[in-house]
Amino acid sequence: MRESFSFRETIATIVCDPEFLGTVRKGIFEARDIIESKISDDPFFGITYDPYPVSPKDDLLIRRMCNASVLAGVGPMAGVAGAVAVYAVEAAQASGAKEAIVENGGDIAFLSDRRRPVGLFADHPVLKDVAFDMYCDHITGICSSSAKIGPSVSFGSSDVCTVFSNDVILADCCATALGNKVTSEDAVASALEAICAVEGVKGCMAVCGGKVAVCGDVPELIPAHVDV
Repeated sequence: MRESFSFRETIATIVCDPEFLGTVRKGIFEARDIIESKISDDPFFGITYDPYPVSPKDDLLIRRMCNASVLAGVGPMAGVAGAVAVYAVEAAQASGAKEAIVENGGDIAFLSDRRRPVGLFADHPVLKDVAFDMYCDHITGICSSSAKIGPSVSFGSSDVCTVFSNDVILADCCATALGNKVTSEDAVASALEAICAVEGVKGCMAVCGGKVAVCGDVPELIPAHVDV
């Protein structure tokens, strides 16, 4: 089943079997509580655009956000949507789910034992009526950043930048980093190479104006009706 879910800043789409829906929702709330508690203890965590050092005293989810921020060279909150999504999907997987997908503001934690088309919401002709052909028997991340769509901060000018990684939080942070680096069509190639070189990144794609480019291992694009 597919359900839209929203709570405060979280605007998510959940795909899972009905018996795991409550587990996914609970995971979203728990992840938010962990992150909000950290921000309450240290407001700087919630506003910095710089990598945030890892502390062994922090909850594991916070440490994962910090590790990803250091690798990507961005602030830890660049990975917040991916962190919430993957926490919820991991909870479902631990409960026995073979399929659990959470899309949270354009960042996706994906687990599915069947092929699923994953489309990108971007006002660009190349991405119209196509989707990534996705299948994975483990959790993986498909995370996107855009300078033109959505409320997230981007210092670049991309239509959309997407990063693939088995570390969902890293994919989220690196999507932000890639978007920041794509300041023009001429910057696309070097930006892709830099982010694809980050340990843990499988592949990435950048769309900027008339240029569309990929680097690394990116799933096949197939014809699909993308229902937004």
